[in-house]
Amino acid sequence: MSGRRIFELITSAAADGSAARLGKISLPGRKAIETPNFFAATSRGSVPHLTPDNLRRHTPVSGVYMALEEFIEKKEPPVQHTPVRETSRRLHSFTALPSNTVSILGPRRCAAVATPFGNTPKTITVFTSTGFRNVTVPEFTSYIQALQPDIVLPLADIPNVSATPSSKKLARMVDRTEVWLDEFFDRMDLSKSSDSLGSSVFAPVLPVDHPIQWDYLRHLSEDVLDKLSGLAVYDTNILPDLVNYPSLAPLPKLSMDPPKTPQEVLRQIFLGIDICTLMFVNSTSDAGVAMTFSFPPPSVDKVQPLGINMWSSEHNTAVVPLLEGCQCYTCTKHHRAYLRHLLNAKEMLGWNLLQIHNHHVVNEFFAGIREALGKGQAAFEDAMHKFAAAYEPLFPEGTGERPRARGYHFKSEAGSEKINKPAWIDLDKGAGVTEITSVVESGTPSSESQDVTPAEVINVEAAAAALSLS
Repeated sequence: MSGRRIFELITSAAADGSAARLGKISLPGRKAIETPNFFAATSRGSVPHLTPDNLRRHTPVSGVYMALEEFIEKKEPPVQHTPVRETSRRLHSFTALPSNTVSILGPRRCAAVATPFGNTPKTITVFTSTGFRNVTVPEFTSYIQALQPDIVLPLADIPNVSATPSSKKLARMVDRTEVWLDEFFDRMDLSKSSDSLGSSVFAPVLPVDHPIQWDYLRHLSEDVLDKLSGLAVYDTNILPDLVNYPSLAPLPKLSMDPPKTPQEVLRQIFLGIDICTLMFVNSTSDAGVAMTFSFPPPSVDKVQPLGINMWSSEHNTAVVPLLEGCQCYTCTKHHRAYLRHLLNAKEMLGWNLLQIHNHHVVNEFFAGIREALGKGQAAFEDAMHKFAAAYEPLFPEGTGERPRARGYHFKSEAGSEKINKPAWIDLDKGAGVTEITSVVESGTPSSESQDVTPAEVINVEAAAAALSLS
C-alpha cells in the first residue's frame, strides 16, 4: 500500500519559530481544500442540526470527521451491509454526504467518551450505540475496506481516562500503536479493494512527550513514510518537536486535539496545524449562541464577546441580522427576533439557522487567516495579537435549554446526571391532582408543587385534562 500525496505546500514555516503555512489538499473527486481550514464534527454521520441538502446548499463545510464507534454495534453492524455500487464510497452513500465533501473516519469520537476499562494489547475499547465493546485491527481494517472513507485514522492507543498514565504505560501505548499501524498496512496491502478506491492514511501522533515516542516518529519518517498521506496529531504541544523529522514536514497535519475557542485555533495554526477538527461550533449552536468574531479583528475601543446569547430578551424586537454584514443564509433571510422566537418555542429550525450561521462565521475566520498568511508571517502574528486583545477568551453561555442530547454528549462517569430533563412527570411519584390544578390555573408551580417545572406545564395540562375525563 503506497501513500497518496494529497498535500501541496504553498508557503513554508518561518524561521522565527512560527510553523503556520499555506497549503492545499486535493483528493480524487473532491473539491480542493485550501489550508489552514477546518472539518466539521458529526454525530452518527451527520453534522448536528443540518440535513445533507442544507449542508451542501447553505454551508461552506469542505470536510467532516466521523467516528466508527457511532456506526457499529456489538453484532453485525448494519453499515457494512448497505447495498451500494462497487465504484462508489460506501460511507458517502450511507450518510448521504455531499459528493464534493471529504470524509475522515477514525475509530473514536473527537473528543472520545471515557470508557470503564482501558485498551488491551490487541484491541481498543469503543462506545457503540449498544454499549462498550472492543475492536481489533483486523476488524477495523475490514470496516475501512467496506466503507472506503477518503481519509482514515488507524487505531491508536489513546488513554481513555483523565488521569495521567505512568511512564511505563505511555511507553506501552507507543509500542502498541506502532504494531497496530504496521498490521493495518499489511492487511490493507492484501486487500484488492485498496487498489481501486484507496483511503489516504493519516498516522496518529500520540499525546505523549517526545522522548517517549521519538522512535515511533522515526519509524513514521523512515520506515512507513511512503504509505502515509498525513498526520493526525492528538496533542498539538508535540508539534515543535516534529522539526526533528524533516521528512514529515511535507505531510498535512490534522488536529485531533479539539480547540475550545478561536484563540486556541490560532495557536494550533501557529504551531503548524493545517486542518482543525472543531467541536465548539456544535456546542455553541446547541447553547443558542451566535458567533460574531472575525479575523483580522475590527478596531474597537473595548473587548468584544465572541458571540451573542440569542436567548436574551433584548432580542425580542430586534429586526437586525445576527451579525451585521454577514452574508450567510440566516442573516440574509431572517433576524434576531425571529431566531429568539424559534428557540423559545423549541423549534428545531432555530438551531438549524444557528448552525448555518456559525459555520459561515468560522469559514470566514479561516479565510481571514489564509489571507493574513498570504501577506507574510509578520502580518499573521500581528493579527493574532490583536485578536487576543479584541475578544473575550471564552464564548458566552447560553441561558436557555439546549436541544436533545446526542451520542457525543454521553457521560460515562459514575454519578453523572442526565443531560436532558424528562418531558413528563410521574403522577404517582410527583405532583398530585391539587398541584396540577394549581399549575394549570396559574401557569406557574405553586409553593407546594416544587417538583413541577414551568417546562412541564404543557404536559401537565394534558394530564389534568385526561384526569377530568376519567
